[in-house]
Amino acid sequence: MLNFNDLSPGDRIVLRFRLSESTSSGATLSDAIGYVVEVADEDISVETRHGIVKIQRSLITHAKRVPPAPPRRGSRLTSQSDQG
Repeated sequence: MLNFNDLSPGDRIVLRFRLSESTSSGATLSDAIGYVVEVADEDISVETRHGIVKIQRSLITHAKRVPPAPPRRGSRLTSQSDQG
C-alpha cells in the first residue's frame, strides 16, 4: 500500500475505504479518486468530482497513485441544429 507520508497536495490517488455503516445495498466499502488536498495524522482529504472528502486513515484498506484522468469525451448525440 502507498505510504501516506510520500503524498503531496496535487497527487492523484485512489483510496478504498470501509464505510462506517453499510449502505442499503449492503456495501461496506467505497472508493474515492481524486487529488490530494491535505495529508494529516488522522485523515486524508481528497478533492473528487463531487467535492472534497475527508477519510480517516484507519478506514483505508488500499491506496495507490493513478495517472491523470483522460479528457472527457463529448456527447455522441447531436442536436438537429448541428445537422444543418
